[in-house]
Amino acid sequence: MDLSLGRPEEALVRLAELAAAGPGESHPFVKLVSTPELVEAAVRATQPATAQAALLEFERFARETAPPWMLALVARCRGLLSAGGAAERHFTDALRLHGESARPFDRARTELIFGEFLRRDARRKDARLHLRSALDTFERLGAAAWAERARIELRASGETARERDPSTADRLTPQERQIVRFVAEGSTNKQVAAQLFLSPRTVDHHLRNVFLKLGISSRAELIRGFAGGL
Repeated sequence: MDLSLGRPEEALVRLAELAAAGPGESHPFVKLVSTPELVEAAVRATQPATAQAALLEFERFARETAPPWMLALVARCRGLLSAGGAAERHFTDALRLHGESARPFDRARTELIFGEFLRRDARRKDARLHLRSALDTFERLGAAAWAERARIELRASGETARERDPSTADRLTPQERQIVRFVAEGSTNKQVAAQLFLSPRTVDHHLRNVFLKLGISSRAELIRGFAGGL
């Protein structure tokens, strides 16, 4: 969520804590598969040395196991840490490898990053192809915050991106809609949990999903948007 909302510094703090966590607080595989997020956060927070160090272990693991989806993420990370023609080759390689796996969200993330790179390289027409593809996938998957980020990039490329559907709330599950209603009425997570016979942690998880689907980042925004009901 931090990355999708343009908060790389916050994302880096969370991911670094996860990477440094000891036994019982994290798991080696969780640390490993979160590396692409850490690399992107570090690059965007202008800490390339941190990104490069994290990528080394991820690359070693990928060379040993070599599933296409992981190799695609290695190539994406290399692209983020490169410039010019080298970066373009890495991003192109990443998209080729994504084509061999069934992970559309990962591919859309790479399309977005590649589109951003091309736009900043003054290749707006080429950028739009990747940004449109990313936007379509994010919308299909209900990844509202990522879709909005792709829209912003499309507008920056000179294309008028379609606006977010005002009926986005229709994408919420029945339970998410219940939680939104209670929160909009002023209930705390603990109070919502008691009314729906859920744990506060489960309510928090559902709220994070709601924020992503609605493209918002705070409880205050949720209350402002739905104070009058869904």
